[in-house]
Amino acid sequence: MKYFFVALAALALMAAVPAHGQDAKAKEVIEKAQKKMSRLKTLKASFTLKVIGKDGRAMNTEKGSFLLKGDQYHITLPQQEIICDGKTVWTYLKDAAEVQVSNNNTSEQTLSPTKLFTNFYDKGYSYRYVASRKVAGKTCDVIELTPAKAGEFKRAELAFEKSGAIAGASVFDKNGNQYQYAVNAFTANPAIPETAFRFDAKAHPKAEVVDLR
Repeated sequence: MKYFFVALAALALMAAVPAHGQDAKAKEVIEKAQKKMSRLKTLKASFTLKVIGKDGRAMNTEKGSFLLKGDQYHITLPQQEIICDGKTVWTYLKDAAEVQVSNNNTSEQTLSPTKLFTNFYDKGYSYRYVASRKVAGKTCDVIELTPAKAGEFKRAELAFEKSGAIAGASVFDKNGNQYQYAVNAFTANPAIPETAFRFDAKAHPKAEVVDLR
């Protein structure tokens, strides 16, 4: 799931992205997206994920959705759900009927949804403008994000509509695989109940609990 978290950060970007010493055109695009995202208190989005192998062949395609409110999130994929209330993370594996419980460690070097509204770009990442490109039939500006140190991904490309809205992202790992995300729908500031950010044990009475804390 680490690449999913990377792409979530790419798909929604941040409300505050320092751009000191970065590509001027990339800074312009990011600031427009930044202005749009800064008005969000909650968000809801659906996406399509396509995994492409280093040989260029599609390995898997699936659809998912996520909810975000501050440091809380709820990710839904066909085979699993990942839920966080800001302190605890529940990973529910549907086929195994198992829920793994862990602490939400914001200091880890993963790009979790909780970092969507932070300035991590200024801490170990660089970005540059790539090109204007058609993404899902829309003309988009593409920005390349590269980590300064070797880690969870080699590079990522973020695609923004001219309005500043995110259109999609591609994450490239060290093995040559590519994870393509396309935003199918995006709702700004929807009403989301707090119960959406807690695992409902009553709804899954047969789920085995594996406490990793």
